Amino acid sequence: RMYRAGKVIQSVATMTGISLTAGFANGALAKQGLRVANRAIHRRTPAAIVASTANNGTGDDSSLIGGSASFSTSSSQGAPKSSVAARLLAQSAAKTVATKGSSTKAAAKKPAVKAKASAEPKASKAEDAEPAMTKEEIAVRDAKKKALDRVLGEIDANFGKGSIMKLGEASQAKVATFPSGAMTLDIALGGGMPRGRIVEVYGPESSGKTTLALHAMAEMQKVGGTVALIDAEHAFDPEYSQRLGLDVDEVVVCQPETGEMALEVVDTLVRSSAVDLIVVDSVAALVPRSEIEGEIGMVQVGAHARLMSQALRKINVNAAKAGVTIIFLNQLRSKVGVIYGNPEITTGGNALKFYASVRLDIRRKEVIRGKAGADDEGVRVKVKVAKNKIAPPYKTAEFDMLFGRGISRDGCMLDAADELGVITRRGAWYSYGEERLGQGREKAAEFLDTNPEIKKQVEEDVRRVVAERLAGAYGAKPNSPSAARAEPVLGAFADLRTSELFDEGAGDEDLREGLEGIVDFDEDDVAAR
Repeated sequence: RMYRAGKVIQSVATMTGISLTAGFANGALAKQGLRVANRAIHRRTPAAIVASTANNGTGDDSSLIGGSASFSTSSSQGAPKSSVAARLLAQSAAKTVATKGSSTKAAAKKPAVKAKASAEPKASKAEDAEPAMTKEEIAVRDAKKKALDRVLGEIDANFGKGSIMKLGEASQAKVATFPSGAMTLDIALGGGMPRGRIVEVYGPESSGKTTLALHAMAEMQKVGGTVALIDAEHAFDPEYSQRLGLDVDEVVVCQPETGEMALEVVDTLVRSSAVDLIVVDSVAALVPRSEIEGEIGMVQVGAHARLMSQALRKINVNAAKAGVTIIFLNQLRSKVGVIYGNPEITTGGNALKFYASVRLDIRRKEVIRGKAGADDEGVRVKVKVAKNKIAPPYKTAEFDMLFGRGISRDGCMLDAADELGVITRRGAWYSYGEERLGQGREKAAEFLDTNPEIKKQVEEDVRRVVAERLAGAYGAKPNSPSAARAEPVLGAFADLRTSELFDEGAGDEDLREGLEGIVDFDEDDVAAR
């Protein structure tokens, strides 16, 4: 062991370019020298100091100063100038000598400083816990920052502005939403339909997929957007769409002949950035050209899935950059031979399931019967959010779809008000404050329809409560009143003036202070609610 210790010490001397004294090679001093050498390596102490300490057996200041001087002389003469270890050890020796000399002089001249320092141990401990950055560290940090800015600029110059950025500067990273046409569905979605994302709506026949898509198109037109419809099923009804509130004259309609044509039209509209919402009705009707040109009954294995997968790889990126929402309506098929589990699958392969940010499963729940022998008025629809990347998924929403009129707006508002506590129900009676609306859901809806002022107040209260809950659940923290007004997480509930009120459940004083400049924040009213 002592022989190997001597070899280690000799190798340290060789690396640093310093000749050791003869006493270092003796076996009697090898063990002590190895211990001192290890301590010197960890502390970056010059090897000459190690040698002098090992030979003298003491660690006084004179030996340290002498060793450092001998090290600087030997390193400047014998060691190569390009030796990194020599330069590092020289700097360490200079710092050690300067520290020792200054501490000795300070102790000789001002002995009271030691007592003063001992009287303030807390301050010294705090300084030791959080050491200040040296000039070298600050210079390195600034150099890295400048290098990052230069690299980001080069990438923007090569690939276009906005191709890479810091997340705090990325405004498009925030997902904005727009209303879907059903208030209960907007609550389940966390604010509404997302902008710049792909949405899939699937379900059995006559479940309301097209009606829901048409309502979303009408709501997009109300906020000033442009909509397009890819009618692959060739079943578009302008009169019915107009009754739902859609401005048919401003709708861009395409009835493609093949699936390739339909998806090329979608990609072209998306890259133009002139359209805000595109509805494809439906994925099952996007027939590949090879299948149309072939004979009926010819096997085309995976042609439809390959078509959708290739198209979505292109459309997804362009839609996110342009902020265009694409709603794909899809049908259901049944797998053969499935005994356990759900045999239902959607058409077009699995690519759409992955690229879609929101997937809605829409089903008929029950039929709304008419009065005493009259025709059925509509159906009760249940929508399950099977996938949601912008809000918590697996929520459900129910609303009425009336034949010839579409989604019942008053019914959605009444259900949402009942669920959120804006309207109280005792038995079969619905009440809004001290005002009785009626006995039963139908009577309450009729009362709201005949009293537009009360209906408007109920709607504003519902939107305000929903905005409060969304802000509290998703941690909305606008930095300014303008940011609070345009907070995208509120989605369909951020356009009313009353929707900027936040209850104490939000739990953020900064948020409340930022909103006091916009609205009159009534503490008593919030506490009462």
